[in-house]
Amino acid sequence: MSSSPDADLEPSAPTELIIRDGLATQYHDVYTLDALSALAVMSALNADQADLMNSRIRRRADRFSSRKSIDFLDPGTVVPGTALTVKDARSGKFRGSEIPHDLQRQWIQGTGPATKPHAELKSSLRNVAYALLSGADGWMFDGEDALGQVASMSLDNQRNLKLAIDRDPRFMKIAEEVSRSMNEWAHGFLGREIIADWKKQLDFTTVIFRARGLHLDDRHIRVGGKALSASIVDTTLYVVNNYERLQETNSSIVLYLPKIQTAEEAAFWNQLLSLLEDHLELPIGTVKVYVLVEQLEATFQLMEIRAALGPHFVGYNTGRWDYINSVADAMAWDEGFINPNIEAISMTYGYMKNYEDRARRCVNTLDADGNCALWQGGMEPNIPVGSKEGVAASMEKAVAGARREQSEGASGKWVAHWKMVHIVRPVWEEVGDDNQLRREFPPLKHGPAEARGLTLLEDAPRTIRGARNLLSVALQYGNAFSQGFQAAALKPADSFGNNDILYLMEDMATGEIRMSILWEWIHKEARMTEDDEETGVKAGDVFGMELFNRLLDEEYEKLLAADDKDVHDNSKNTTLPIVLEIARAYQRSDTKAPWYVDLLNINLNNQSLDKAKERISRYMKAFGADGTRITENLDFN
Repeated sequence: MSSSPDADLEPSAPTELIIRDGLATQYHDVYTLDALSALAVMSALNADQADLMNSRIRRRADRFSSRKSIDFLDPGTVVPGTALTVKDARSGKFRGSEIPHDLQRQWIQGTGPATKPHAELKSSLRNVAYALLSGADGWMFDGEDALGQVASMSLDNQRNLKLAIDRDPRFMKIAEEVSRSMNEWAHGFLGREIIADWKKQLDFTTVIFRARGLHLDDRHIRVGGKALSASIVDTTLYVVNNYERLQETNSSIVLYLPKIQTAEEAAFWNQLLSLLEDHLELPIGTVKVYVLVEQLEATFQLMEIRAALGPHFVGYNTGRWDYINSVADAMAWDEGFINPNIEAISMTYGYMKNYEDRARRCVNTLDADGNCALWQGGMEPNIPVGSKEGVAASMEKAVAGARREQSEGASGKWVAHWKMVHIVRPVWEEVGDDNQLRREFPPLKHGPAEARGLTLLEDAPRTIRGARNLLSVALQYGNAFSQGFQAAALKPADSFGNNDILYLMEDMATGEIRMSILWEWIHKEARMTEDDEETGVKAGDVFGMELFNRLLDEEYEKLLAADDKDVHDNSKNTTLPIVLEIARAYQRSDTKAPWYVDLLNINLNNQSLDKAKERISRYMKAFGADGTRITENLDFN
């Protein structure tokens, strides 16, 4: 595979695409002739994507067998998929990208999907209206971790974005209605309106799209008898359906790329984008991308990733949940590496502060044309809904977190709910600078001390209360995911009814990390750091499978007894028991599953516990045998 910017962009002969269940007709406005033509061309990359994912699993297995940590690349080697040496990539000897005008100031980016599960068009379009009227500088409309995948939600997401970008009358009518309700909330909460001219406000926010990661397959399209990469599908549909309108309005075409683990994978993305641009007769580098630094392995190759994406790359984003999960997974072989309670792993904790520091040191390393890159800070998951005291405390914490990131050099951050935009954005407004490009940071180093710092643990609590929180939210999230609510407001069951403890907006990452830490505690025989009166556990006791099973049963019973507000009643005899079975299988296995989402995905749209048990067993046996991940839609017709 060659993914150099200079690589031959001519694809092999198009292979017939098969779209399931008449969706090509139902979504003819998404699966347009132009989009289908582009998908046929882009499908030539499907085998390369599969090879990259097989390489991931082999590297993971090699770490387990050799018991070796990830390390930096040899500076004398060539960055895979490019013609650049590692040394040249690290020193900026590559052609990068200027920052487009509408990305120069991105103080606050909101995140969330452009649709709702099982919703009529009028209702689901409200998601887009809230986002584009929020006052955020950019909005990352999610096709990945926060977008439900039941039924045809991924296509609803694409349709709604197209209608909004086109300023379709159906969207405009909804936007006018939403603007009034947003002003009503703002008048009560902030003492002022936030939207003066709703039509003008719609043009303020830069539209950004997050495609699904390379580890996921599309649920609706097969090519050559195999599922088509979700990354290929998402990117192609979004760009083909919207690039002309975006260019007409002088707007950039911007993507977020998730879950990249290596520079070779970044080079594949570069090839994918270049091939699509070539097909559409766009200059190479027209599509701009942020890279979500969500994987430990990627942190060892940050400059190499930036170089591999070349003219497409504009910045990094550093966040929390996904990254913690990646560290836990990458270090699953090391019995001495055991995380504390998840609440203790903040952005200033051990390996997290070193990870963030590496990202910020990369952005102002100049490329061959003297360009810098952007650094976008992490997620603020709070929602200002709860008791007066609870909201005040949470908002104070949110603003403090934003101030820390701004002072460290971030040009902006994320929020998970539109209501948070006007609470957090003033942190950057007070400073006034559009960004922090060219701010001086210490040079990036690649020595043994830096490698050790990326897995640095610090003393912190590991408690039964922490285990309950991990279990409760993992189960709740899996249940919400299974019902199509892949973006969900959650908190531990013991906090239900306590309005002083706010719900947090969570996506798939919250489930991944909680399952990973629990597996770590069980299989590495983690020792509790505090006595627990309720269970009788003492400080120093091991968190074993027997204790896990007891807590799992107790937390599950709390969810069954919860109000419909917290756990939908119609899920308690359908999807919730399936999620319980997934949790048991995941934690019981000595072979750690690489993704919680895999086990959820193969059971989407399924409410039969017996069928779920068969699929879960099939997945765990396949992965345990030779590392095969079952990722296709098992209900494809």
